[in-house]
Amino acid sequence: MSSPEIASLSWGQMKVKGCSTTYKDCKVWPGGSRTWDWRETGTNHSPGVQPADLEEVVKKGVKTVVIGRGMSEALQVPASTVDYLKKNGIDVLVLQTEKAAAEYNALAAQGVRVGGVFHSTC
Repeated sequence: MSSPEIASLSWGQMKVKGCSTTYKDCKVWPGGSRTWDWRETGTNHSPGVQPADLEEVVKKGVKTVVIGRGMSEALQVPASTVDYLKKNGIDVLVLQTEKAAAEYNALAAQGVRVGGVFHSTC
């Protein structure tokens, strides 16, 4: 199963190919995507992305995770989150969201089992 392409991205809106939902923040993995609801894990801009935010994506058997920190990179990514991914043998890229989406799409096009979490505002 391949990772779906991020079809479009603009402030506060993301579309994933093959999905009719317009996301504000989203999670993607080989074969699917869904809304990334920060309330599920108590995530805020600081301290930022928690390992719990990534567990679902990790369980999909990804080899690489791309984290989009927002258009202005306001979303933090603590070292503990990067360490969690590395301990699970997963490569991690932490980038501004537009760059993250482009990198994610490039990896997906190469057939990499890539997943990601993307914040589409600040």
